This record gives sequence, structure tokens and C-alpha cells, in this order.
Amino acid sequence: QAQLVESGGGLVQPGGSLRLSCAASGSIRRVNAMGWYRQAPGKQRELVAAITSGGSTNYADSVKGRFTVSADNAKNTVYLQINSLKPEDTAVYYCNAQIQENYKGAFYDYWGQGTQVTVSA
Repeated sequence: QAQLVESGGGLVQPGGSLRLSCAASGSIRRVNAMGWYRQAPGKQRELVAAITSGGSTNYADSVKGRFTVSADNAKNTVYLQINSLKPEDTAVYYCNAQIQENYKGAFYDYWGQGTQVTVSA
């Protein structure tokens, strides 16, 4: 069974930086895309950054210029470099990947366990 393991969250001051990591492991034949979502208390989960296996990226307008998503395809790992953190960035950040486990099998969404990012003075 495929799984995603996240790390890198924590408590930081406004203007600080964090680097989140998400590694996919287990039964993996192909990964179409990996991305990062976040969910603040009482709010809808939202996509903040994503990257395809071909290297195309997209970002939410609220994080553009501050967040950078990158991937190491050989390691099935995606990273999110977060700079100039703001209090409104506080949320649980979830890694997501579309994974095909078997030849000609379907792609399914897999989610990491979530990592808490808290931005507070």
C-alpha cells in the first residue's frame, strides 16, 4: 500500500521560513502529480501549490512569490519552501499525490497525515 509521510511543520515568527517535505513510499508504479493543501480551523481545505511529473507548477494567488514547490521524482518526494510567513498561513498542511499502484490500475488520491504550521509572534 502506498503512503505519504510529511515533515517540517512547526511554530515560527511572522516573516520566518519553513521547508515541508512529503515522501511517497510503498507500492508505486506511477505518480501523476503531488501537491500541498492547507486547512485552517473552520475553513475549507484549499490547494496552495502543486507540481506534475513533468515539472509544471501552479500556486494559489495568496502564496505566489512566497512559496516554492519542487520535486525529486527519483525519490517520489515533494517539497514546499515557505518564505515570508504570515499569520494567515497558519493551518494544517497536507500533502496529496495521485498514485497508480498497479499496471493499468486506476489513479487514486493519497493524503499525508498533515503537519501543523503556526505563525505567531
